[in-house]
Amino acid sequence: MIVGLALLPVCWGVTRAFYDSVVAAAGATGGITPESVALVGGMLAFAMCWMAVPHPVKTYVLGHELTHAIWGLLFGAVPSKLRVSASGGSVSLTKSNMIITLAPYFFPFYTFLVIVVALVTFAFIRPLPWLPLWMFIVGFTWSFHVLFTIETLAQRQPDVTLYGRVFSWVFIFLANVALVLVFLASVTPLSFVQLKDFLVHRILDAYVGAWDAIVVAYRWIVSLCSRT
Repeated sequence: MIVGLALLPVCWGVTRAFYDSVVAAAGATGGITPESVALVGGMLAFAMCWMAVPHPVKTYVLGHELTHAIWGLLFGAVPSKLRVSASGGSVSLTKSNMIITLAPYFFPFYTFLVIVVALVTFAFIRPLPWLPLWMFIVGFTWSFHVLFTIETLAQRQPDVTLYGRVFSWVFIFLANVALVLVFLASVTPLSFVQLKDFLVHRILDAYVGAWDAIVVAYRWIVSLCSRT
């Protein structure tokens, strides 16, 4: 909890850096592009599906458990006994850690599959055909990830409580925003150097502001105690 609270200024700084990055990317591309419209359109399309039709829970559970398995493999674990149902799922791993446990909440599994297919297509066909369509699917699957993650975190999750809710929520938020920022720097004129500058500047500002607020609160408490 202490680490999670100490990272709260980072959340604010990263949020402001995200805004700076979006503005910079939009400015460099001259504003609205067919790709950006398709991306936002895909996100809105799934949001409308979310409100209009039954939620594809088994599809989400399958991606959730496969994400545990993929990140387990990356850390040397051996997955087995994959189980998926509408009421939940599970996968057995020979080892685990914080990243493996929280991976489904920050790693958009189906978006990752779309990007892999796009990269394979790009290896054979250049330039990548139907780019707005690809961006629409990326937005659609990303919205799937975000909405299901929010719904899941609203419930009591053993994955989250294992490392403490405060720390887990902060880590999940930062990891999700970090992936979006990397995506922006990869597909827009926004450079990684610009992104680094935004992050460093905004995070430092957030900690300076937090320290100033603590000092003001401390002085107010001291002044209040001296009066009594």
